[in-house]
Amino acid sequence: MSHCDNNWNVNLVRFVPLALRIYIVTWNVSTKFPENISLNKLLGLENRPEQDSHLPDFFVIGLQEVNAQPQNTLYNLFKDDLWTQKFKEVLKERDYVVIKTEQMQGLLLSVFARRKHLLHLRQVETEYTRTGLGGIWGNKGAVSIRMNVYGSSICLVNAHLAAHDHMLEERINDYERIVQEQKFHVKAKETIFDHDYVFWFGDLNFRLTGEATTSADEIRAMVARDELKQLIEKDQLLLVRREGRAFAQLQERLPQFPPTFKFEHGSNEYDMKRRPAWTDRILYAVNENNYRNVRLTAEQTSYKSHPSYSISDHKPVTSEFTLKVYEDTTERTVSFKPIELWLVGEPNTIEYVIPNGFEEGNADWIGIYRENFTSLSEYLAYEYTETYKDKQHQLNEQQLQHMQNTRTVQLTFSENVSLPLGTRYQLLYFQSTGTRGVTGLVGISPAFGVEKRCPSPSFDEID
Repeated sequence: MSHCDNNWNVNLVRFVPLALRIYIVTWNVSTKFPENISLNKLLGLENRPEQDSHLPDFFVIGLQEVNAQPQNTLYNLFKDDLWTQKFKEVLKERDYVVIKTEQMQGLLLSVFARRKHLLHLRQVETEYTRTGLGGIWGNKGAVSIRMNVYGSSICLVNAHLAAHDHMLEERINDYERIVQEQKFHVKAKETIFDHDYVFWFGDLNFRLTGEATTSADEIRAMVARDELKQLIEKDQLLLVRREGRAFAQLQERLPQFPPTFKFEHGSNEYDMKRRPAWTDRILYAVNENNYRNVRLTAEQTSYKSHPSYSISDHKPVTSEFTLKVYEDTTERTVSFKPIELWLVGEPNTIEYVIPNGFEEGNADWIGIYRENFTSLSEYLAYEYTETYKDKQHQLNEQQLQHMQNTRTVQLTFSENVSLPLGTRYQLLYFQSTGTRGVTGLVGISPAFGVEKRCPSPSFDEID
């Protein structure tokens, strides 16, 4: 669904309204590892999958201060970080797949989707902005993931802004730098606020005003008396939004939970070395009138903290939203012909069908995955396709016309592709513009098994 489709009135019947639920987690984990904790309650899940009801369509996990020591960074080059692994263990039992993960030092953002949505998530792209030490250090800043979901665009921003009570101007400057510097490569969606839906969350580090007049003990006493409405009026984020100095394009249901920072590790007692504050927040924006005759909406159905989690000096915060999106029924997918036999140790040629009007990227590729894969990064092998754009200069007009029609294409995988026996696999077609580019899953094959050809007998073995 294009941002400025002048024929939207005519094509209205092509778009089917859908309600999707998105569950967002933000948590400054204070360099701790997820040892001996259950994440089920944080994710709103029961202990066993069969007990769950009304599962969200997406989980978005935004963490700050993930342990980014050199040895862990090296480990993460080859495997998911320990936090992503922990979330994946819980969510794979419920048939969620990791769509994308982006990390910048201690900032980590992951998106999980239910498997049934995979072919409707297009033009996925990541971005990051460093704001620490004037923009040269990534201990502060933001990581983001943007994607099209059934034709509507969503941008997810996980941020960690400048700390300490007196650093308000630095937080505002961090926000402005992130907004200005984050640029995407999707037409009409180049900036954060070009998107239909924006979710901005993280350890935003906004504190309470009145540092000279309201002590940590007084704040704690107001929390104990449940005077949160009076206390939130001192919130720096609320004030700068009202003044239009930062986050003015976003909205937030005011927190009705106690300040989430700073706690003694392992307890629910505030650390009186710092003034308690609502540092951990989830805000959102809806461009309601991006399309003709349709009004986009986001209903926030929950916004709460989780005080039972005590490994960090921050409490995690979650929020759930129901979004109205529109399924584009003209969305095109690549289909695979069934693979009758895949022989290990030999070249294998597969066939797939490019539909009429499908626009190939300049770096499309097909990956081999285990059946019931749990992450789009778990490919075992891949081959780039021969794209239409690469061939254009070699073809005559008649051949070009044929290339634009529905056609069957062959691709051969090398004999060096090693797939363990006894497992079933699937092929996934990705539309891509290249490394750190715009990517989308547009085709999934039926599952297939693999075999190894029996060796021919030698002359010595023949009687």
